[in-house]
Formats: sequence, C-alpha cells, structure tokens
Amino acid sequence: MFSTLLALSNGFLQQFQLKPGQPAIAVSFQVLLSVLGPLIVGIVIGQPAQSTIAIMGAWMVAIVNVEGVYRQQATAKFVAIISITAMLLLANLVHGILWLSVLTTFLVMFLLGFAGLWGATASAISLTASIMFIVALAKFATFPNLSTVLQQCLLCFGGGIWSIIVALGIWQLNPYKPVIQSVSSCYQALNQLIDAAKGRVAYPDDRRAQFTRFLQAQDSFTQALTAARDRWSAAWTEGARNLAGNQLLILIEDTPTIANYTVTLVEQVVVVSDHSLFQSLQPAIQQSLEQLAVVLQQMSTAIAKGRSSIHLGDLDRAIEALRHQQQILHTQFHSNLGSTPPDHQTALTSLDKISTILTRLSGQLYTDVELMTALEQETVHRRVRSARTRSRLSFPKPANFAEVFTPLRDHLTVHSIFFRHALRLAIVATIAEVLAAQLQIPQGYWVTLTAVIALKPNYGGTSQMILQRVIGTVIGGVIGIAIVALIHNSWVISVCLLLLIMGAMAVQPLSIILFITLLTPAIILLLNATSQGGWEIGVLRIADSLAGGVLALLGSFLLFPQWERQQLPAQLETTIRANLIYFQQVIAAYLHPDKVGSAQSIALPRRQAALENTNLTASAQRLFSEPRNVQGDVESITTLIFYIRRLFNSVTALADHRQELSGKYQCPEFTQFADMVVQVLENGADSLQQRQTLQSLPDLDRVLDGIHHHLNQLQTAHTSVTPGSRTSTQIFHAVRERAPVSVGLDQIAYEIKNIHHAIAQLSQPVVEQKLNLS
Repeated sequence: MFSTLLALSNGFLQQFQLKPGQPAIAVSFQVLLSVLGPLIVGIVIGQPAQSTIAIMGAWMVAIVNVEGVYRQQATAKFVAIISITAMLLLANLVHGILWLSVLTTFLVMFLLGFAGLWGATASAISLTASIMFIVALAKFATFPNLSTVLQQCLLCFGGGIWSIIVALGIWQLNPYKPVIQSVSSCYQALNQLIDAAKGRVAYPDDRRAQFTRFLQAQDSFTQALTAARDRWSAAWTEGARNLAGNQLLILIEDTPTIANYTVTLVEQVVVVSDHSLFQSLQPAIQQSLEQLAVVLQQMSTAIAKGRSSIHLGDLDRAIEALRHQQQILHTQFHSNLGSTPPDHQTALTSLDKISTILTRLSGQLYTDVELMTALEQETVHRRVRSARTRSRLSFPKPANFAEVFTPLRDHLTVHSIFFRHALRLAIVATIAEVLAAQLQIPQGYWVTLTAVIALKPNYGGTSQMILQRVIGTVIGGVIGIAIVALIHNSWVISVCLLLLIMGAMAVQPLSIILFITLLTPAIILLLNATSQGGWEIGVLRIADSLAGGVLALLGSFLLFPQWERQQLPAQLETTIRANLIYFQQVIAAYLHPDKVGSAQSIALPRRQAALENTNLTASAQRLFSEPRNVQGDVESITTLIFYIRRLFNSVTALADHRQELSGKYQCPEFTQFADMVVQVLENGADSLQQRQTLQSLPDLDRVLDGIHHHLNQLQTAHTSVTPGSRTSTQIFHAVRERAPVSVGLDQIAYEIKNIHHAIAQLSQPVVEQKLNLS
C-alpha cells in the first residue's frame, strides 16, 4: 500500500516538473499590456462588460505565440485576428436555432481539425478560432440585432489589432531576439548533454540509467538545433545577411561539432570504464566535464543577455591536470612495456582519445567565446536597427490558393489520420454542445472548450493533456474560489488577475499544468469582474472541466482510435534506414577517404539519423501513454529503440576516429563486417513492415575474431621490437589506428545483435496475432 501511494505521489509531483528553458517574461508583459488596454478603456467609459469581447480578442491574439522569427509571428497573429472575428460573426449568425448551431459546430470543428496539416502555427490559430466560436456561441451571440453583431466584430478586431500593436512595439526593441534566444537554447542543451556525459563518467556501473539520460539530452539538443536553424533561415536570406547574422550562424553550426565530440567521448568511456586504468583518470575527466558544463552555461547566458562574461581559467586548469595524469600513465606504460598486458595498450589508447576530445572541446569553446565578443548587446542592436528591420516584420507574399488547399484534398479519406482526428473532434464537440444545451448546464460551454482543447490526434496525447488539465483546473479552481470568497476589494482582485495572467504566460513554455493552474483562477476573476458570478463559478469550472475531460477521453478511445502501435513499424523502418545510410557513409569515408569528400558528406546523413531517432523516441513515448492492452511487446520495442540509439552513437565515434586515420593501417576484413551489418539492418527494416522474412544473424563474431587476431599480433610484435626503431614506430601507429576501430566494431556488433533479437521478438507469429488491432 505504501509503495503504491509513493508511486502515485511521485507521478503527481512529476507532472509539475519544469521543462528546460527560461520563463517567457517578455511574452507575459506583452499579454498583460494586450489585455490591460481594453480593460482600462472599458472601466474608463463605464462599460467593463462590453469590453469583454475586445479583451477576448486581444487575449486570443496575444497567446498565438508561435515558434519562429517576428515576421512569422506577426503573420500568425494577423491570420488569428481574421479567424476569431470570422468565428464571432458565424456564431452570431447561427445562434438561437439549435439544429443550425449544432450543425455549424460540427462543420467548424471538422474543418479546423485539419489544421495540423499546415504545421504547429496553423494548429495554434485553429485552437484560438475554436475557442472563440464556442465562447461566442454561448456568451456573445445577439443575432438578429445586426448593429450589435457588427459592434462585437469591431471590438474583437480592434482588440486583436491592439495586441499586434503592443507586440510590434516590443519586437522593435530587439528584432532578432528569437534567433538569439534559439542559439542560447542550443548551448543550454549542450550544457545538459555534457552534464549527462559527466554522469556516465561518475557512475560507470549505472550504465542503462545514465545512458538513457544521455539519450534524452541528445534529443533535447537535436530539437534545439533544428529550431535554431529554422529561425535563422527565416530571419536571414542569402542576399540579406549581415555580420551579426553570419556570426550567429557560425555559433549554431559549431554546436553539432561539440555534440559529436561529446558522443565520441561517452563511447570511449563505455569501452574503457571497466579497466583499472580508467580509475586513475576518472576524477580528472569528471572535473574537465564539469568545467565544460560551467562554460557552456555561461555561454548560453551570455548569448541571451548580450554580455560575454565567460571565464575559461578553471577549464584550462582541469584540462592541464588531465594531461598531467595521462603523461604519468604513459611513463608507467613505456617503462614496463615488456610486462604490460596487451589490453593495457588498448585501454591507454581509449584514454588518450578521451583526453584528446576534451582538449578539442576546450579549443572549440575558446573559438566560440572569441566569436561571441562581437555579439555583445550594443553591437548587435546597432546592426539590427537598420532599414532592413521593416522587412523582418513584413508579411510574406500569400501562397497560391490552390496550393494551400492541396494537402486538405489529399487527406479527405478515412485512411488519413488527420481526417479521423477532424471527424472525432467534430463529433465530440457536437455531443458536448448538445448535452450542455439539453441539460441546461450553467457555463456549459466550458465542457465543450475542455473537450476541444484536450482532444489530440492520439490517445496518449489526449490522456496526458486531460490529466494535466484536470489537476491544473482543480488546483486553480480552488485558488480562484478562495480569492473570490476572501477578497472583496475590486482593485486588489484586479491586481491578482493581472499577476495571474502574467504568471500563466511566463510559465507556459516550462509547464502546461502550471499554466492551467494559474490561468484557471484568472478566468474566474475575469468573469467575476465583467459579469455576475461569485465563488460558484470556480465550482462550475472544475465540474465542467471534469465532464469535458471525460468526453475527450471517451472520444479518443472509442471513435476511430489511431493507436501508436500501428504507426510504430513504419517509424522504426524509417529510423533504421536513416541510421543505415549514416553507417554506410561513414564506412565509405573510412575505406575511401580520398573519394568520399569532406566531413559534410557525413554531416547530412548524421543530421537525418538524429532527427529520426528523436521522432522514434517521441513515438515510443506516445505508445507508452496508451492503454496497456494495445501497447504490444513493450520490452522488445524498448530494447530495439535503445540499441538503435546506441548504434548511432557508436557510428558517430567511428566517424570521429576516421578523421585521425592515415589510411595506411585499415583493419582487415573490415569490408566483410560492414556488409554483414548492412545486410542485417536492411533485412530488419523490411521485416518490420512484413515485406520480408527475418533472416538468421550472420556470424559477426567470426569476422571480429579475425580483426582481433591481427590486432593482437601487432600488439605482441610491438613489445618484442627495439623501442624507438622505425619498425616500432610503424607498429605503434598501426595499433593506435586499429585499436579504436576494433573496439568500435565490437560495440557495433553487440548493438546489431540486440537489434536483430528485438526485431525477431516483434516478428514472432504469436506476438503478431496479439498485436493485430481492429
């Protein structure tokens, strides 16, 4: 019983865990000013209730805070104004006739349910439009009084325009802040990646947990890097770059180098952490990583704030201490060369590699810090306050009308996930609307709002959102009830309202549940300020949110459910093939270094594989949030994903070592091993989609034994020749080049075996019958 209660309490507290990042203080001030304008005007003219529509319009536009540069955000906000005003007008036109309002609700929600076809920005606008239609139908509709309808539309449009004016005024202070912030986020993600690598060094026995943490940090970095590249591309075109833009681009493109070095370092730690030599360097390695993390945190803060106050002295001392310890190991090794076991030389080579990587990381940070001195706040602001600033805030040319609706035409089929979600959303919203009308539920539109907001294309996303909304609404409702019941001074309530709005918008990027917890009492206070109510409004808010959550959950479970298990094989195949292409490119660069070209030929496949790995992890998270009876063989799926991710890191380490090879000492039988790996991955990818029977695993160990035999012969020969002779030097270089490759191939073989075993488990007939979902 106690363990169950402890697990529940931990799960509850986990819901309040903050995401990495900073509070959106600027956004909270923007929303505050947007709402404050119409509210003050309403109070001054003595009509606070009539100002509700303008406040609603300003609020709806202000919360459309989509990703991207300010030009993209301004476009989204303008489209949002048009959308919510149109929804307000439509709600007025169909109000008063139940069958007509129900039919319109179904059609509106069905069409808005396709917004995901055009990305996250369209989804955000669609959500605000849905909210305005539902609220207007219940609260604002006055048709057939046309003059009042037009007045409402003007108030809504005016509130939205005011919100854009506020945004434009704030944006002019620093037009490139989204790009600068995204670069800062990249270095913050690198800080977390280095910190996870430090955990792998500090706790070598806790391999699975530390490696899982490292993979999560990798995903965070991949997402941050993608966002930074997208925002930079949107801010600067090829013909409109300036010095600040080029400097930011260099900082962005330096981050994958730091991430790849970190991956290679962790792979070397995996190889050598069990060896006795590792213990002598472990404290120095850990200290170096700790100082790297400190510097990266300072860099992230400096980029965001425009001040380059970064101290590298402690990092220099940590690297120097590591080199000193490494030199002691080398002296001991060479003084006892004849009696030293061969595996000591391999371990020493891996430790040398770790030291080299840390030195490179330090050098890379030095380069980036020097570059950041040109990005101090005053310099950047002088450059961005140019005539080109207007172009940053201008609207793009509208796309061809037919091209815009091509995705919708392609997805008007029951086989489309978007079609099924749109239909599900329309049915659930319509049922909620009918129930609220027929049962005459007070503030019944909250039932519909909760159902529409909580319903996601997949069951896992829906259940998670419902859990967060229920917890946040209950806690926030209690807070709102307490404020209304205990505080009767209108000015104090107004201050509480503004603080709650600011707090909600500030924490939105960090925690949805905290956002809802603060937003719920703000809505309760706003309704009390503009209409008759009382503490009962809070109770109704909680009850209606629970009812809407239940409706959304039932709709997601019963209406055309799209279980993630049905989509996972396709994502697994795509991810395996992306990693296979990456592996093939690295192997080609190893075998033919003069023909394959620069590191860029490896960078592109690596980027695609990293993105697919992140997509696969997100798919698995959705799967694990679905009902247990539809998840399938969770253990095999988890194992497969884990070793695909490990394979990516092992290939990254191999690619990094390739840069140090002379090409003279390639491992024998390397090509045969690579061909076997390609065969296993290709066959495994095909078998996941049932296009091909899974073949037996080839004898990788036989090929590896041949590679190890040659390496052992070299190591033995090195101990028997005269130290310092030409032969000794040649053998030494051959061992240094072949040893990391041999160890890397051992790691890859181990991962390939586990990948093959996991796919075999998923391909068993019994399991397939169990997973056959209707």
